[in-house]
Amino acid sequence: MNVPNLRSPYDKIGGLFCFGRMLDKIRLHAQNKLPPDYHDNYGKGFDARCCSFLRVNFEDVAARTKLSGDDGDILQWCFEQGRKPSDEEIEIWNEFMRKRGWNDAVSKRLAQREKELGPQWAGRLHTFFDYIDADEGREPRTQA
Repeated sequence: MNVPNLRSPYDKIGGLFCFGRMLDKIRLHAQNKLPPDYHDNYGKGFDARCCSFLRVNFEDVAARTKLSGDDGDILQWCFEQGRKPSDEEIEIWNEFMRKRGWNDAVSKRLAQREKELGPQWAGRLHTFFDYIDADEGREPRTQA
């Protein structure tokens, strides 16, 4: 499902995968433009992992995002409220996130999601980032 103004998880803010996408979902939700299919996982999944990594609460990030400011301002706020990871920690985070679903504990779920998208995707989706991009009408950018 193509969702206007919703970035790929591959798009980085401050070097971090998923952060900008999380902010997009918060903004879309606040405007009642986040599709219902996204509501069950709002603040969960990759969003929750991102907040855990930064040691901030999703609800607090959502409240801060709704106040205003660009993505960099909000990320800086997260660093101040939670923690600022080192470059090495960010690299480890990014590598874990971009490979989620590739030969790991959620590979079976990814295979099921790939089947749900249709036969044109058979064998082409190697990670959940791939799945998200394909599901939202973008060509997957697998780097695994």
